Amino acid sequence: MRRMPSSPIMSLRPRSPRPRSPRHATSPPWPRLHAALTGCLLTLALLLPAPQVASDPLDLPDFGSGADTLLSLAEQRELGQEFMKWVRKSLDVSADPLLTDYIQALGRRLVQASRETTGRYDFFVVDDPRINAFAGPAGNIGVNAGLILSAETESELAAVLAHEIAHVSQNHLLRRFAAQKQMAVPATALLIAAAVLGAAVDAQAGAAALMGAQGALVQQQINFTRANEQEADRIGIDTLARAGHDPYAMPGFFKKLTQANRVYESGAPELLRTHPVTTDRIADALARAERFGPHQKPDSLRFHLTRAHLRERSYKRAEQAVDHFRETLEKGRYRNETAERYGYARALTRAGRLGAAAEQLKPLLGRHPSQVELVVLQSQLDRRRGDADKAVRDLKGSVGLAPGSWPLQQAYAEALLDAGEPAAALSTLERLIDRRPNIAPVYALMADAAGKAGDQAAAMRWRAEWLFRSGDLEPAIRQLELALRQPDVEFHEAAKIQVRLDELQAHERQRKARR
Repeated sequence: MRRMPSSPIMSLRPRSPRPRSPRHATSPPWPRLHAALTGCLLTLALLLPAPQVASDPLDLPDFGSGADTLLSLAEQRELGQEFMKWVRKSLDVSADPLLTDYIQALGRRLVQASRETTGRYDFFVVDDPRINAFAGPAGNIGVNAGLILSAETESELAAVLAHEIAHVSQNHLLRRFAAQKQMAVPATALLIAAAVLGAAVDAQAGAAALMGAQGALVQQQINFTRANEQEADRIGIDTLARAGHDPYAMPGFFKKLTQANRVYESGAPELLRTHPVTTDRIADALARAERFGPHQKPDSLRFHLTRAHLRERSYKRAEQAVDHFRETLEKGRYRNETAERYGYARALTRAGRLGAAAEQLKPLLGRHPSQVELVVLQSQLDRRRGDADKAVRDLKGSVGLAPGSWPLQQAYAEALLDAGEPAAALSTLERLIDRRPNIAPVYALMADAAGKAGDQAAAMRWRAEWLFRSGDLEPAIRQLELALRQPDVEFHEAAKIQVRLDELQAHERQRKARR
């Protein structure tokens, strides 16, 4: 088996995008953010302090200022929610349970291994071929699909996440905005979103939104200092080693950045100006990695399956994906044969060639009968063939063994819906959210299941939860008010709805009081 050629360079922070291929060409989603930003930039500029010119860019950060001294916990949560509202409006955040569950599991293991982290973190995948990751307030960390595809090893991907986790745990972002405490949380979230997402979404649109003195002030507030980056490197390498990953993956990443500076002269300098990668920084990271020594942790099968999944999705037309995987399999150009055949089976399924897809999938399931990606794909094949009952039977045992698995439980609920059992589907999802209450897309599926089961009050209740967790508080409140007006709502259901309505209304009053 031949080794794949080296993948393109990863970047930790937003950069000017490379031209997209036609299959990735989309109109930028920035106008909504730009329109909102344009209306308030002049006001915000009056509140922003004049930029401070640092005499030494390597001044150590203030280790004594924790996030709770800058914002209350409630304000931090609200800032994170407002930030994520702009992220969802501006970027294509993936709702795919397999992709999200993998990146959350990897991030969770790193958080658990870190000496520095406290609080909740949320990891998500952005469906974008560009190579980026970013850390937002309240532990929201986004990873572009392009970055996952570019990672040569799982340790390399983990290095990016560990670096971003360190930015959050050390409150680098909040410190940059500490002087704006007099600003309302929504306005601060808008500034952060504009600065973090501007270059990531569309450099030209971002520049238009942030032009002039106001734009310079905003951008200065978001750029991490060299000291911030070195601190994130130090903590990230420690986290990598404690999680069992290769600590040399971090300096390896830096070497790629310097190579990009030489090879991609038109694209790399902007990134390197805002996040300087010097020979001193590489040497420092290498020295820190040497304290732990090399650790060549084998890549998990889920890492390879996730990359194959993303590769298949990256092709606009199903037949293009089919041709790609057929060619790589014929020529032996892959790192993991199971993952490559899984990608081929996914491509064949999307192309409607269900028999051929089943032929590819059957031996993989024979070798890995409990692998979640393979089990879910088999259920999708069965449903596409019109045999939802078989999907229900096959999944029943798997979901019993993994009650907290989002991908398996959602696949089971979808099979139950196709089999005409919406009440059972709703019960399945209710058990899942009892264990994992923060998975927003599940609530939308619950609303659909409740509606098909004929319970309109429950459908509105779960739709309200989906809206709230998506950052739309006022529409969520209206859904709960409508649910209470339904003629057939039972007493115990009405009591639950009223309790939740009281909670959201109190939350809304608190937000208005802080604005």
